[in-house]
Amino acid sequence: MALLVLENQDLQDSIKPQKVEFHSLNFNTTLHWQPGWAREARDALYFVQYKVYGQSTWQNKDECWGISSRVCDLTHETSDIQEPYYSRVRAALAGVYSNWSLSCRFTPWRETMIGPPLVTVLHSNKSITVKLQAPRSPYRRKRGSKIPMTSYYDLLFQVFIINNLLDEQNRVLVYEGKDKVIKIEDLRPGVSYCIVAKMYMPMLDHSSAYSSRQCTVLQ
Repeated sequence: MALLVLENQDLQDSIKPQKVEFHSLNFNTTLHWQPGWAREARDALYFVQYKVYGQSTWQNKDECWGISSRVCDLTHETSDIQEPYYSRVRAALAGVYSNWSLSCRFTPWRETMIGPPLVTVLHSNKSITVKLQAPRSPYRRKRGSKIPMTSYYDLLFQVFIINNLLDEQNRVLVYEGKDKVIKIEDLRPGVSYCIVAKMYMPMLDHSSAYSSRQCTVLQ
């Protein structure tokens, strides 16, 4: 019996989830973890709980209860974006349950990553008009439209132009502000230009990744 208990203890330790982390983009928040170090840990099932910091009771995440995946969507459960949250995961294999693995504290408003804006480019013979749309959160207004990230933060658009004739890697900042339509003038006809943009948050000094390139050749 003592040997069986010891074997169970070894299995408990070897299947315990590792690196339990929140990942969040525009408040789309998922919990990720790695399997335990034992080879058979890859066959384990996982159980996820969460709570607001300071609460005594953990809540089960029903959709992530006894799952084989190592990702759990907690977007809905972390919708109070100023609150700090914790989550924890345990594994089960062959009737043996691991101890819980705890995440770090996660506060959505402070820690979510801001995505890049959506960029549309229109051109005339010597100018480019750039239309910008801020990324949207998963949360909806009463009428059903998704709430833009600019409703949660003081965000600026940063727009960069790339002259492909000169240097494809050299991005020149041509605009920073809140306007959703901007015009870049005095450009050379026959030259290929690309536009990229990102969101910038002055308060936290955070920037998003760059948007995908939108390129055009002026006629």
